[in-house]
Amino acid sequence: METPVLAPPASDPLWQHQLGLLLESTGEGIFGIDLDGHCMFINRAGAQMLDHAPTAVLGRNMHELTHHSHPDGSHYADTDCPIFNAFRRGLPCRIDTEVFWRRDGSAFAVEYSSHPILDGGVVRGAVITFVDITERRRQALALQQAKEELGLRVDERTRELSDALAQLRELSAWLDKVREDERTRIAREVHDELGSLLVALKMDVDWIGKRLGEQQERTPEAAQGMRTLMRSKCHNMSGLIERAVDNVGRIITDLRPSILDHQGLWAALEWQAHEFVQSAELVLDWQMAVDPALELPEQAAIAVFRIFQEMLSNVGRHARAAHLEVRIETGADGLLRIAVRDDGVGAPARAFEAGTAYGVLGMRERARHFGGRIDIDSAPGAGTLLRLALPLTQP
Repeated sequence: METPVLAPPASDPLWQHQLGLLLESTGEGIFGIDLDGHCMFINRAGAQMLDHAPTAVLGRNMHELTHHSHPDGSHYADTDCPIFNAFRRGLPCRIDTEVFWRRDGSAFAVEYSSHPILDGGVVRGAVITFVDITERRRQALALQQAKEELGLRVDERTRELSDALAQLRELSAWLDKVREDERTRIAREVHDELGSLLVALKMDVDWIGKRLGEQQERTPEAAQGMRTLMRSKCHNMSGLIERAVDNVGRIITDLRPSILDHQGLWAALEWQAHEFVQSAELVLDWQMAVDPALELPEQAAIAVFRIFQEMLSNVGRHARAAHLEVRIETGADGLLRIAVRDDGVGAPARAFEAGTAYGVLGMRERARHFGGRIDIDSAPGAGTLLRLALPLTQP
């Protein structure tokens, strides 16, 4: 191993050899300067980092050679240099915010320390050790950028979660309102229709009971006429009972169509579509290509039926359409697809993404719960296409 160049040479050859081994054993740059700032010795690692030969550095002013400018290129006066102040004031220093300059004029980030050389209490110069921290600085910058990006992502996700939580709260409140409105509607129907029918039946029953109590007091001719009148009353009561049964069946169907339990999802979807277009006076283009033997789990089937109902309800409330197209199919990819297209007024895409679009939110939440998704294509004047894609195989 070649020993470092020393100036002035040490008088003890053994000391010179040991010092050379010590300097060359480290990867840090090490050089010594006298009180004028001239280099007295430098190890090979330090010379290589400065892109100089060791012999070319000896006797040179190290501040003018490698520490003459700040990182921005502005002049660095030696009176401000911490290296020189280390022996001028007899105080060590450690700096990691500056640069050293190479022979080709390029700079590298450096961490250096300067310690005064004392001889009998008298400062003779200083020893400076330094390392290239360019990679460390780059990694620190990358780490800081990663932390900032992570912070931004955390903030973004926090906002998204807050928005989602607010939407869920609004959706929950809307569902409670819809549920309460439905209860109110059913209560009104029971009161207005079933209640009036039962009151009429009670009045007829009371009338018949009263007339039966008077039957013995009548002449045969009067009794015969009363029996005819009572048969008419019974016929009227039978009609009232049939109306009550129909109303009960309709209310039950609104709550949960029996066809869904008795004939399955596919029949329930077809029945619902035809019921809807009949009441809305629309022209229906119906196509369904499914395996009749294929069945979804009960909860998934209910979710699909409710989503389909909401799709139709959306057409009825907003579309002002004349024609309705429904496509239902199951594919080799294991997905159930339902598409509902109308020729109505349409709406901008943002209308379906609004926080108050509770019907759309409800459909998407139902679909997402069973691994599906809802896609919506619409534009003003171009109608609306609602599509459901749901896995046929449910866990």
